[in-house]
Amino acid sequence: MIGTLGDIVFIATADTIRTFDDFKRSSSSRWAKHEILGKKARTQWIGPGLDTISFTMRFDLRYGINPRKELDKLVETERSGKAMSLTIGGKGLGVAFWVITSLEQSWDKVDNRGNILLASASVSLEEYV
Repeated sequence: MIGTLGDIVFIATADTIRTFDDFKRSSSSRWAKHEILGKKARTQWIGPGLDTISFTMRFDLRYGINPRKELDKLVETERSGKAMSLTIGGKGLGVAFWVITSLEQSWDKVDNRGNILLASASVSLEEYV
C-alpha cells in the first residue's frame, strides 16, 4: 500500500493499480500590513497558512480498476465535504485533515457502449484544521 486519502487506497499490485502522479504540495504564511502615515507599511507575520496539495489519478480498466466507479467515488467524496486524513508511505501529511476543493475528470477512452476504459482525475486538496 502506497498510502490513503480517507478510504481511498493508493495501491500498486500485480492485479490492481490505483496511484497518483504529479504530486505537488504548497505552503504559505499569512501576513498583515499595517499602514503608517508618511512611512512604509509595517509587516507582521500572523501565522502559517493552509497547505494545498494537487495530484492526478489515472484509472485504467486493464489494471483492475473500474474508471466509472472510481470517478463516482471521488465525486461523492468531494461533494460530501468530508475531512479526511492523508497518508503516504506510512506517514501522515499536514497537521490534521484534508478536504477535496476541486476535482476535474478526463474520460480518455470510452467504448461503443459508453463504458469508460481509461480516465484520469485531477484532485486538489486543502488542509482542514
